[in-house]
Amino acid sequence: MRTGEPLPAVGDVLTALATGIWHWDTAAELVTVNAEAARLLGLPAAETALTEAQARSRMHPVDWNEITGVVQLAVAEGTLAEVRIRIMDERGRVIRTVRSRSKPSYDAERRAFLLTGTLQEVTEPVPGTPAGRTAVTGDWRRSREAFLLDAGRALAEARSTAEVLRVAAGLSMPGFTPDGLAVFGVEGDRLTIIGHHGQQPGDEGPFSHMSLATDYPAAEVVRTGRAVYLSSPETYKTRYPVTWPLAQHFGRQSWAFLPLTVAGRTMGAWMAAFTYPVAFTPDERSVLTTVARMLAQALSRAGVAESERELTDGLQRSMLPHLGPEIPGMSIAARYVPTGGGLQVGGDWYDMIPLPGGRFALVIGDVQGHDVRAAGLMGQLRIALRAYASEGHRPDAVLSRASRFLHGMTYDDPDAADLRFATCLYVEVDPTTGVLDVARAGHPDPAVRMADSTVLIRRTDGGLPLGIDPDADYPTTRIALEPGETMLICTDGLIETGGHDIETGWKRIRTILETHDGDLESLADALVQAVHGPSSHHTTGPLADRREDDIAVLLLCREGEGCGCGDAVAVRPTVRRTMLSVAQAEPERVAVARQQLRELLHDWASPDQVDSAVLLLSETLTNVLVHTDADALLLAEVRGEPGDRRMRVEVTDTSDDLPHKRRPGELASSGRGLMLIELLADLWGVDPRGEGKSIWFELYETSVEPSAEPSVEVE
Repeated sequence: MRTGEPLPAVGDVLTALATGIWHWDTAAELVTVNAEAARLLGLPAAETALTEAQARSRMHPVDWNEITGVVQLAVAEGTLAEVRIRIMDERGRVIRTVRSRSKPSYDAERRAFLLTGTLQEVTEPVPGTPAGRTAVTGDWRRSREAFLLDAGRALAEARSTAEVLRVAAGLSMPGFTPDGLAVFGVEGDRLTIIGHHGQQPGDEGPFSHMSLATDYPAAEVVRTGRAVYLSSPETYKTRYPVTWPLAQHFGRQSWAFLPLTVAGRTMGAWMAAFTYPVAFTPDERSVLTTVARMLAQALSRAGVAESERELTDGLQRSMLPHLGPEIPGMSIAARYVPTGGGLQVGGDWYDMIPLPGGRFALVIGDVQGHDVRAAGLMGQLRIALRAYASEGHRPDAVLSRASRFLHGMTYDDPDAADLRFATCLYVEVDPTTGVLDVARAGHPDPAVRMADSTVLIRRTDGGLPLGIDPDADYPTTRIALEPGETMLICTDGLIETGGHDIETGWKRIRTILETHDGDLESLADALVQAVHGPSSHHTTGPLADRREDDIAVLLLCREGEGCGCGDAVAVRPTVRRTMLSVAQAEPERVAVARQQLRELLHDWASPDQVDSAVLLLSETLTNVLVHTDADALLLAEVRGEPGDRRMRVEVTDTSDDLPHKRRPGELASSGRGLMLIELLADLWGVDPRGEGKSIWFELYETSVEPSAEPSVEVE
């Protein structure tokens, strides 16, 4: 360039340097790019405007999500936002990596971010290296801070253990995201698996209920409270030779085991596993440690919340009745979900009361309020109603007496902090004729679905809510329930939740009743799910947290065409197992292993088989300690239903010497181990494990006598 000549345009200079310009307005959801930026994005080289969705489709989803965090952090700090982005083609393949540098700003009036920056192609380094971290996340420290802010917010918002685990599985750490996670808890002297991600279902089996004394990284972390970093398979194999075979088949290259500590107490361990080598630099350890602390806090909060829900469930179960024995010719289903907040207890209730002559009464009610006092009044009122009904009073008399009872408790008590009343619907049922005598105290009317699915609101006479006027009358209305018809009674929480009034709420319920074609139990679920999502017979966690009012539902069906009965629920078989390592220097742990096996088989049908299993375990463990220089790892499990179960005991060691049968003399002190296994086990075998072997045997809890010659498998 000659002296005095004008400078070239900025755009021409940037184009010459293969640098594009892009502008992003989050309020307009519009991304504008010049010709060079369009080319870098894999588009025709011409200035163009893209929607956010179009721009997002050209970028790796992980990188697009990181852009938002980096931009927010740069605005907060008043610095440049730098990030590297992987550009994708139409088939989802990465075609290049570009670096963006920009100075974002925030428009408070429009509540939008404005960003103008550059795009320039760079070489994509290998993941896991220091350069690879920069390629994925831009500035390492800024991306780390943005990641930790997002991770902390997401974990703080998780409200259950399952939600915490889902958040942990979805964390995309800056530059070294693990592909396998596991969270271990502690029960007594054993590890448990709280949850895992990146493994197949069932892979957690060998690691669950592992003794804290086992030579396993997570057990060591819980014992010592110190993190364990294993940067290569060789490191893992050298430090933990006994349990290395358990981890080997997952094909990982690096592992981090960190303590989950709350208030100075180690409550478990967190494993992050990687398919590529990770050096675990100080920066990487800092990120992992911070995430582990946040994860521990989140799990602790979730555990407290779940304990409260369990307490709530127990309280509600103690107050709410079972529906009693089956009624010939009729089916009954009930649901109850309390309001969210606090201990999630409220004043709604239902009851089924046996009466003389084969009749019974259905009661549903709602005490004013959503607190412990309401729940206490509900329990006392329910008992009073049962007492009056059991004395043989008619529905009108039952409610009149209950009203006087509640009035005396609330209005005549000088220590009562507030005055309470209750709505109630009392239905006396004659199952033989289907006649229903209904008395109502300020409660919604019942609805009846006929055999052809037509739904009618059955208007009934009624009186004031219970507890307001001790002299109130409650007239009785008689309804006949025909075969195939279903009666619904509920509290107003089912009707009016979600902004509905009594009219629009009934329309919603009517639609469900008319269109549902399942049995009575599924209909009860459908009614509650339509309002707030999945339900159960009692409390349901996040569902209750969104409740505007308690919900109680009772369904009564007179069997016939149009009314189904619930199916039995299948019970899945359970698996119980124990695991323990026995070191060469700890032969006394053989006795511990024997005791653990006896405890595992405490309800086994045959005591002789239990004795045989303990004897064979003692032999296999002793053989490892006597005939090899290796430590032993015990895994014992029981599968199946009682009376038809399978017991499998497996002892693993790192020695390559395979056992062989011998013919010991009469006075020999050894050599009988395999002979005993062959005589006593239903099935046994020896499995080579690459480095080491596993000796196992099985016994079956069946009435069939084992064959004279047990099966042998050597793989």
